[in-house]
Amino acid sequence: MTLEDLSEGSVKSGFVTIIGRPNVGKSTLINRLAGQKIAITSNKPQTTRNKITGVYTREGEGQIVFVDTPGVIKAKNKLGEYMVSVTRSAIRDVDVIVWMVEPDDNPLGGDRAIAKSLTDVDIPVILAINKTDTVPKEKLLPVIAAYKDLLNFADIIPISARKGDATDTLVDVIFSYLPYGPMFYDEDTVTDQPQRALVAEFIREKALHALDQEVPHGIAVSVDSMKKRPHKPMYDIDATIICEKESHKGIIIGKGGSMLKKIGTNARYEIEKMLEAKANLSLFVKVKKDWRDSDYLVANFGYNEEGN
Repeated sequence: MTLEDLSEGSVKSGFVTIIGRPNVGKSTLINRLAGQKIAITSNKPQTTRNKITGVYTREGEGQIVFVDTPGVIKAKNKLGEYMVSVTRSAIRDVDVIVWMVEPDDNPLGGDRAIAKSLTDVDIPVILAINKTDTVPKEKLLPVIAAYKDLLNFADIIPISARKGDATDTLVDVIFSYLPYGPMFYDEDTVTDQPQRALVAEFIREKALHALDQEVPHGIAVSVDSMKKRPHKPMYDIDATIICEKESHKGIIIGKGGSMLKKIGTNARYEIEKMLEAKANLSLFVKVKKDWRDSDYLVANFGYNEEGN
């Protein structure tokens, strides 16, 4: 296909936002469709803080630019306010909304609030019932019936983002609602996230996995330096994990530095896979008290509209 073909609008392309409560599998779906890890995952709330863009290109058919958003939450601080604004802005100016839910026939209050927010949205909304691999097939009909009562959906598709079940069907349906037009990215692009941002997120993910429940909400990661060695496939990376309390700093470092070493080792694996090169990763820990309630620090750690 030539650039002339693309300019004439012979393919379909558009923006699709993925919304849903925390931990329903939005980032897992983004990673599945992008074909590589670009969004971090964990079982802890507020894992996704920024708007993450994943690009899916199907030869001869077109391109879908997926936007993963933070789970819909009640804002408790400046960081929470930012996350809510990211989710709201991602619903505007897109071509399709994919609302992901879990296979529960009794929608929770958070789902009902999402349904209410979508009532007046003049955009096709596709309901993706995720985690179908965790329930018997006969349970899906009551789930579909329960959600049909909440909103008039363009389509309802049961999927398993983790296993890839019916994700191709979801993509087919999305394409059916997209307009014809030129592609926004070249066909090799899978995300618009800079490498430094991905490095910071991979470190934060491994910290989320390793740390106690009360610590992860109060951490951020700053990549202070990232340099490629000349004539060698090796990166030297200095990064700082920021926490809110001195007691948390001790937990993150661990006895004899054991916890920090564990986080670094696990993060380095993901970083090297992404960079396709070796990484010399040095981690530090700093305390910035109540940083989540500081406009300046929230923005400084990359949580701002311009940073998106």
